[in-house]
Amino acid sequence: MKEKIVLAYSGGLDTTAIIPWLKENYDYDVICVCIDVGQGNELDGLEERAKLSGASKLYIENVVDEFVDDFVIPCVKAGAVYENKYLLGTSMARPVIAKKLVEIAKKEGATAICHGCTGKGNDQVRFELTIKALAPELNIIAPWRIWDLSSREEEIEYCAKHGINLPFSADNSYSRDRNLWHISHEGLELEDPSKAPNYEHLLVLGTYPEKAPDTGEIISITFDKGIPTSLNGKKMSATAIIKELNIIGGKHGIGIVDIVENRVVGMKSRGVYETPGGSILMEAHEQLEELVLDRDTLSAKKEIANRFANLVYEGKWFAPLREAYQAFIDVTQEYVTGEVSLKLYKGNIIKQGTTSPYSLYDESIASFTTGELYNHKDAEGFINLFGLSMKVRGIKQSK
Repeated sequence: MKEKIVLAYSGGLDTTAIIPWLKENYDYDVICVCIDVGQGNELDGLEERAKLSGASKLYIENVVDEFVDDFVIPCVKAGAVYENKYLLGTSMARPVIAKKLVEIAKKEGATAICHGCTGKGNDQVRFELTIKALAPELNIIAPWRIWDLSSREEEIEYCAKHGINLPFSADNSYSRDRNLWHISHEGLELEDPSKAPNYEHLLVLGTYPEKAPDTGEIISITFDKGIPTSLNGKKMSATAIIKELNIIGGKHGIGIVDIVENRVVGMKSRGVYETPGGSILMEAHEQLEELVLDRDTLSAKKEIANRFANLVYEGKWFAPLREAYQAFIDVTQEYVTGEVSLKLYKGNIIKQGTTSPYSLYDESIASFTTGELYNHKDAEGFINLFGLSMKVRGIKQSK
């Protein structure tokens, strides 16, 4: 019997061309696996395409809820944002996809896993680190690092030579990655940082703020221990909340980010991310934490959030350090419960009020009027001690 290989399959030109290439160069029995993390209609017609291209079997695995509950929500709790802008849409999805690839590879008795990532991107790192962590015995094949095909035209020609004539074209278009959380855009004019994105041609999930409605929309989100549980008073799963927020946020031009980011492999790359629902959810969660967390915990959590985001971006989801950070984050979320109201208006998310049974805000203390728990005279002694080292230094310098 031939050895089996599991191919991370999207149905696009790259992974379609990989099927005959694997059979020709390795004589593998190719098992295609498409992981549904919320790509929508991109999954239509995949079974026929995979079989036509020479695959022996196709799995289509829906892991949307697992993606949201086990990968997205932990990042929301963490407040994880890479380089202050990127909400980790692709980064969070890769480990759950690779995890499922490993599960199917073990089920099928495969000896290797193949992916279609290029040698310049982050995704090769994310896929392979997860595979190494969960199944170090499996071989990994990355055709883009070893084959001699160098363009879409050559891939189309290669497919045609192997009897695969599908409606692929060599026209220039954006390179996109989509899941429930976001959609990313790279290529074309975005490769020149001096040029503005062609938003008329580019946007998929939403509209540019200039063309958003002239009237804002107020929404409310309820959280329980850091997890979103209802939208506008209606109890919903986190998956359903994100879906609905994508629609609402997209309409108001929310969550469009143009960023030049630092890739894991050492280069800078420019892309545009659309994360309408995610941007709203992250902002709402942050507003609630402002009210509930004490100063020291909030400060420490912001530091951990940055480190957590870097680990996720680098593909180290299954690293011990990420798990340790997650344990700290989960403790901080014990009292992150309450309701946040926000107004969405032409790309802006505007605070409308936050409530929590665990709020640390006390009006009798914070008010300009003197309350029982705070005596203005106490501030004098505090400042004398707090600034003692600075006063001593000033005295020494004056001499």
